[in-house]
Amino acid sequence: MTDGAEPRIRARAPRFGPPLALVAIVLGAWELYARTSGVSPFVLPAPTQVVAALWAFREEAIRHAVPTVVETFAGFSVSIAGATAVAVGLDRVAWARRAVEPLLVGSQTIPIVAIAPLIVVWFGFGLLPKVLVVVLVTFFPITISLLDGFASTTAPATDLMRSLGASAGQTFRKVRWPSALPAFFTGLRISATYAVVAAVIAEYVGATDGLGIWMQLSQRSFRTDLVFAAIVLTAVLSVGLYALVLVAERATIPWWRASRAAGAGDAAAARSIDV
Repeated sequence: MTDGAEPRIRARAPRFGPPLALVAIVLGAWELYARTSGVSPFVLPAPTQVVAALWAFREEAIRHAVPTVVETFAGFSVSIAGATAVAVGLDRVAWARRAVEPLLVGSQTIPIVAIAPLIVVWFGFGLLPKVLVVVLVTFFPITISLLDGFASTTAPATDLMRSLGASAGQTFRKVRWPSALPAFFTGLRISATYAVVAAVIAEYVGATDGLGIWMQLSQRSFRTDLVFAAIVLTAVLSVGLYALVLVAERATIPWWRASRAAGAGDAAAARSIDV
């Protein structure tokens, strides 16, 4: 192990140690209860039984996971493109934002489980309805986060660009867009946690394959272990998408984390001085 890797591992240990320890405790308690309580595996399989079932049916798991991944990435990509275009347009036209933003908020009061069956009825059992459901679930957080990011642009920065004779487009590219990127990625992280679940819900109400269908088939076959296996895959895919967003964030705005770390260091130094 290189000298540079060891400090990074020691720095991340306090961050990831407690969550991993908690997961280990929960899984251990679950395993112990399932093994010693006498509860039937049809009701509550042990974690080791879930893993064993997932491995035994790995080919079927992969076959159903691939459509879910395609639907998630397609819907998430469309949502990012559409939300960015809408947010930029609303930011440039103030009256349009005042008119559209309440409608965006109101759209979130409609339960997705209620509208998903209608989307399947309207558009069939193909890829399109699943993509639309993912877009409906992920569009709002990205749009609102980006609008809030635009609104967070400081007035002195805008005034400076105006004093230098910059056009509205130049001010947007040089000041407003970079200022909105941290909020934009916050919206992406929130949406990433919902995207896979939205695809599974869409499959659950109407599809021929996917993790949602696998859950249904396993439930009807009284294979509770495979239902849990599908849930595990859904969680893994969600965490993976969230991690991809984090990687993209660090590659796109590395200065943001550096500024936050510097701010935290200054705050810690100030507290130590006060003490």
